[in-house]
Amino acid sequence: MKDYELTTENLRQAIPQLQVGDRVYLTGTVYTSRDAAHKELFRLLDQGEPLPYDLKDAVIYYAGPTPGHDGMAVGSCGPTTSSRMDGFAPRLYHLGLAATIGKGDRDEAVMKAIKETGSIYLCAIGGAGALIARHIIKAEEIAFPELGCESVKRLQVDHLPLIVAVDSLGNNIFDHSESKHQSSIFSHAGLLTAVRHAHIKKRSLSQKKGNGAN
Repeated sequence: MKDYELTTENLRQAIPQLQVGDRVYLTGTVYTSRDAAHKELFRLLDQGEPLPYDLKDAVIYYAGPTPGHDGMAVGSCGPTTSSRMDGFAPRLYHLGLAATIGKGDRDEAVMKAIKETGSIYLCAIGGAGALIARHIIKAEEIAFPELGCESVKRLQVDHLPLIVAVDSLGNNIFDHSESKHQSSIFSHAGLLTAVRHAHIKKRSLSQKKGNGAN
């Protein structure tokens, strides 16, 4: 397993070298969209209307962040179970999507689309929404406000800790052990390591900034 510090701008170019189990610390712009938002996106696509964000090389995070407080951009922002979006993902991948972020396994149609389009699926750690929120520095609602927390939001993330769950060759982290339970432990441990590394990086950067100000 390798560690990569990537931006959403260079993610597409980096995808061919990423392999299952690699840890990715992602910085840049991601868009939240869960099942309700996906239904609205598909309505717009079917009607030939513009989408609220460009799908080309975009990153979708399956999440519905709660409102921020105490100076935080969002409250909690943990990943939604990705299989809820399996019916939508293949079409979006074929329309240019670079990556999706969620938790759990994907179905065969999604796996095929990822491989055909040279894209990727990343996992965020489940049950750690408050920790993930620390890596979100800005959140802006850009579409479907009537959906509440499921509205589409543009997030600016900083070293968001993720793990490669499905790489561009179709290798799947959930197939790399003897059982689904073991693979879940494997991916969870990798994500916990990624979270620890990300927090160390953020502290180091903060200390450097502080020393520079003195």
